[in-house]
Amino acid sequence: MLKVCVKWQKEVFSNVEIDTSQPPYVFKCQLYDLTGVPPERQKIMVKGGLLKDESDWSTLGVKQGQRLMMMGTADEIVKAPEKGPVFVEDLPEDEQVVALGHSAGLFNLGNTCYMNSTLQCLHSVPELKSALSKYSQSGRSNDVDHSSHMLTVATCELFNDLDKSVKPVAPMQFWMLLRKKYPQFGQLHNGSFMQQDAEECWTQLLYSLSLSLRSPNTRYENPDTVKGLFGIDIISRVHCQESGEESSETESIYSLKCHISQEVNHLHEGLKHGLKSELEKASPALGRSAIYLKESRINGLPRYLTIQFVRFFWKRESNQKAKILRKVDYPLELDVYDFCSEDLRKKLEAPRQKLRDEEGKKLGLKSSEKSSDSKDTDVKMSEAEGSSSNGTEESSVATSQDRVASDTGKEPQLTGVYDLVAVLTHKGRSADSGHYVAWVKQESGKWIEYDDDNPIPQREEDITKLSGGGDWHMAYICMYKARVVDM
Repeated sequence: MLKVCVKWQKEVFSNVEIDTSQPPYVFKCQLYDLTGVPPERQKIMVKGGLLKDESDWSTLGVKQGQRLMMMGTADEIVKAPEKGPVFVEDLPEDEQVVALGHSAGLFNLGNTCYMNSTLQCLHSVPELKSALSKYSQSGRSNDVDHSSHMLTVATCELFNDLDKSVKPVAPMQFWMLLRKKYPQFGQLHNGSFMQQDAEECWTQLLYSLSLSLRSPNTRYENPDTVKGLFGIDIISRVHCQESGEESSETESIYSLKCHISQEVNHLHEGLKHGLKSELEKASPALGRSAIYLKESRINGLPRYLTIQFVRFFWKRESNQKAKILRKVDYPLELDVYDFCSEDLRKKLEAPRQKLRDEEGKKLGLKSSEKSSDSKDTDVKMSEAEGSSSNGTEESSVATSQDRVASDTGKEPQLTGVYDLVAVLTHKGRSADSGHYVAWVKQESGKWIEYDDDNPIPQREEDITKLSGGGDWHMAYICMYKARVVDM
């Protein structure tokens, strides 16, 4: 790591860090943040020549405290230039593999692995990419604030860059707009950007996208796209045993919580704990505070079910954030039928029967054999949570229950069964440091580990080993895709 001075026009920037393990493009992105001059417009003098993106720091002879001169014109926001078509046969052999197998990685711009892993997981949702593309084409609506609009457009452009690039992408413009919208992501410690919480980044980004993508003035089908994709409707019974008071509450959330305790060894147990809680509030009947039990059920399912493992908590005795390292297993296939309300269970009965029939045919069973005992089969589906879907083909694009009709005129229905498509992990014992990585299932069925700018193929059987219990990567967020049937 080197620190240099950079002179640009009449300004001099001291102690600018150069991470010599990263390509010069990352250094240019740092200067973009300081000056507003896009990397493609920067001309940086090194040893009488110009610094190139492909240069090797070890051969440039840059020394500690050296003064570099940069030329270039700043713009407030500059769109990346359109890239011409890249033909696979024209690429080097190692890049051909990348181009054919998965999208590009993302450069770490200084403790931004939390952001990179979040983006790679959400980038894997084709329906979100489609909605972003249509939003970008339709333009900003009057009821969307400027910062949310700009962040939404930057997300669309970054997703496009990931899809068409064979080399790692520097998410500089997105990061700049994320920090502008949510200043907490721009916190500094000793002059460097601090590590942040990936779940907070995930939640805040979805919130901004929901503001833009739900506008009725935009020209795409679903006026509430983010809720349709990720929204979970919850109905809760709030009961006070002491006074006998009872009420019900409804809310919409973007993720389920898997609470971790000594009794929790599996995701199913953690979700069960997460749907029950105690709260203290004023009791009109007693005229004082009392303890209420809140029991929740899922009343509406999303196309993509997000689950957060509650691994971080505030430790009062040391007054700092701590991490729970306990191992909690999770399945490749998840059935949430047991967590649904009675009303939702009734809606799921017919689609689940259809799913049983379809899967039975693939196993060579007749419909009558597969559906002879509906209740018994439901139990078997629940017990199969720990098993793989074995590449089960989805009959169509997943849609929210009773929300969106398909192009064929049929309405794909949710079954309550989900397949794992992305895992965001955290490595390390400290809650405020460590390293975040995304593990994403491709359309081909192969899994890719996105460790910032380094995509690495992985075996499916190794994905469920990211369950914790040590210093290795452990699941922090899991994203499941709904298995649906045409009715």
